[in-house]
Amino acid sequence: MEQLKQRILQEADIVSNDILRMDSIINQQVDPSLIMEIGKEFAERFKNEGVTKVLTIESSGIPAAFAAAYELNIPLVFARRKQTVINDPNSYVERVPSFTKGMVSDLVITKQFLSEDDRILFIDDIIANGDGARGVVKIIQQAGATLVGMGIVVEKSFQAGANYFREQGYRVESLVKIASLESGEVVFKD
Repeated sequence: MEQLKQRILQEADIVSNDILRMDSIINQQVDPSLIMEIGKEFAERFKNEGVTKVLTIESSGIPAAFAAAYELNIPLVFARRKQTVINDPNSYVERVPSFTKGMVSDLVITKQFLSEDDRILFIDDIIANGDGARGVVKIIQQAGATLVGMGIVVEKSFQAGANYFREQGYRVESLVKIASLESGEVVFKD
């Protein structure tokens, strides 16, 4: 998506050789027009997969996942990042590290929202090492559901996450691939 690449070049901040902050584009401040275009793109790419639910992780994945679910006219389910007193005790829970948060958290999804009949499209804002996505895949497997693919807004291809899933046989569709953040410059991979 050329529009997304241009916004990254204009507005994203390179924090280090490993971290790109996109708070003004898709994370903290959300551009609704851009997010809806992202959702349309994912819906187009996965329209023939019989997707029954879009799944993401709170909070940064929610806008893009919502837009994709809206375009596909199916429910959006998101994994909460921690257990609370109001969580349903009948939930799937996976403990995962977060690359950008620098901590371990639980991913929690109430069991009633996933079934063995579901065909899941996992959407996330960024994939780096893929730890969060691995937790989601484990929950999908526990539910007996089928993961039909992953839609990633920004893939940091210099980190192992997306390629790990491709090697496992999963379909991974990334809208933008970043080859490097070295020397304070965003270098896109074609």
